[in-house]
Amino acid sequence: MPDFNNKTIIITGASEGIGRALALELAPQGPRLVLAARNRERLESLARECAAAGATTLVCRCDVTGKADCESLVKNSIDRFGRIDILVNNAGATMWAEFSDVSDLLVFRELMDINYLGAVYCTHFALPHLLESRGLIVAVASLAGLTGVPSRTGYAASKHAMVGFFESLRIELRGTGVGVSIIAPDFVVSQIHRRAIKGDGAIMGETPMQEARIMSAEDCAALIAGAMGKRQRLLITSARGKMGRWLKLIAPGLIDRIAERAIRLRR
Repeated sequence: MPDFNNKTIIITGASEGIGRALALELAPQGPRLVLAARNRERLESLARECAAAGATTLVCRCDVTGKADCESLVKNSIDRFGRIDILVNNAGATMWAEFSDVSDLLVFRELMDINYLGAVYCTHFALPHLLESRGLIVAVASLAGLTGVPSRTGYAASKHAMVGFFESLRIELRGTGVGVSIIAPDFVVSQIHRRAIKGDGAIMGETPMQEARIMSAEDCAALIAGAMGKRQRLLITSARGKMGRWLKLIAPGLIDRIAERAIRLRR
């Protein structure tokens, strides 16, 4: 099992879903967890669970779309623990609407601000400290960051941007000791689907997913923790996703049909 004892780990989007499950997965190993999200009440509840399991915790209310919040997150982490070993860029949002049904184009700005620029901001402020610790940057992207997905154009675009940024940054960081792990989950049970943005900018309020048919956040978190321990370059969490990465090179039309079918079956 990877050893995260006394490692200072920042997790954005920690209040629910994959972020929450990852914090609870890591907690028994005794890390110093910095739990960041917009909902302080849920963060405080999570912090108590993590502390009971063996972690030392710091709660930071943070909206990653604000540069000042991201800077404060890093500063508070350093003030409390003196170092940063791992930054997990996990905060995110999604959408469910075909492009022809989108009436509020601010949906695309919001998704880019949260999924892409939020990760850029946090990484910018954390990077000097990660260089000191020869640490690890974890980018929780999506299979939608590797291929197109119908009804999620804005989400896929933001995750493609995220993957491109971190793949480029990895090359820049060669020789520094800082690792970059990109995580590409398939569908995961998460509150993110209930908060998905519709084409008119409103929130769905209920999940469009058949949750019994998709991976749990806990199973996904266990895979992510393993990838973090190995400083794995890329983690794709499903056999379908791994197969699709190669099929896209030789049968791109087939991948389009698989993506379309996957959305249809889970709605």
